[in-house]
Amino acid sequence: MKIYHTLEDFNRLPNAVVTSGTFDGVHVGHQKVLHRLKEISAKHNGETVVITFWPHPQMVLHPENNSLKLLNTFEEKAALLKAEGIQHLLRIPFTREFSLLSSIDFIQKILVTTIGTKKLAIGYDHRFGHNREGSFDQLKLNAPNYGFEVEEISRQDVDHIGVSSSKIRQALDIGDLTTATHLLGRPYSLTGQVVKGDKLGRVLGFPTANIELDSRYKKIPADGIYAVTVLYENQLLKGMLYIGSRPTVNGTKHVIEVNLFDFEKDIYGESLTLFFHDLLRGDKKFNDLEALKVQLHLDKQETLKTLERFNFTKL
Repeated sequence: MKIYHTLEDFNRLPNAVVTSGTFDGVHVGHQKVLHRLKEISAKHNGETVVITFWPHPQMVLHPENNSLKLLNTFEEKAALLKAEGIQHLLRIPFTREFSLLSSIDFIQKILVTTIGTKKLAIGYDHRFGHNREGSFDQLKLNAPNYGFEVEEISRQDVDHIGVSSSKIRQALDIGDLTTATHLLGRPYSLTGQVVKGDKLGRVLGFPTANIELDSRYKKIPADGIYAVTVLYENQLLKGMLYIGSRPTVNGTKHVIEVNLFDFEKDIYGESLTLFFHDLLRGDKKFNDLEALKVQLHLDKQETLKTLERFNFTKL
């Protein structure tokens, strides 16, 4: 997959089959659009193009609102789109100036002049242009004038629920990994570097790798203990993950730390990717460290039982 970081980098294609959107999560709803894009491309001997925007538009238009957290970093999104078989990814830098671009100018300057769109496939709720004025009806009206065809992809429902990035974020907010995994089509993941901690886990007999996330915009699931698998140097390891502020020792810093089973290597500075499979319990303050240690032994047993259900060859 070729990645273009500006409009100027993109070389106009003779038969571009295009979609556009933020694609946060690349969830099963997005996947439906991407699969249709590939079907159209194969039928008409075209090349697939995804247009996406970075940073997320809400972060530019409402910088005072720090509540929006993303399901993917750009790098994660690009990797997922590549895995879906997309051939070209155009990353348009989203700025306040770009946000003023009218929907007609978006069609003419980007879809037609820059890309050379012949077929356009969009999700059922897609809006574009200044103040989100552009719509499927407008695209359909203007498409013949610009020499391309447009198709609207119906909403993807899972168990009668319309799939959206916001629904996945809401599920992660309460530690509902069953719903998040179902809507994403894969386990939710975090990636970060191992940094030094205060070694409390070692004292308890459960040494942990403290994780510093690659992005401050990444969505962190609810506090608690999770059954996870961890990708490290092409190895898939089992472990249990803690997210919280360690109330038993009156902690004040919010931490993410993982206890890797049957693993003793020094990995400070290394990168780990954590795949969330199930929330075992919420965070809790224990009377003392001994009580916490007893609970951690129970948590490990529960984690091992939980992880037996998952197929680790597919993430």
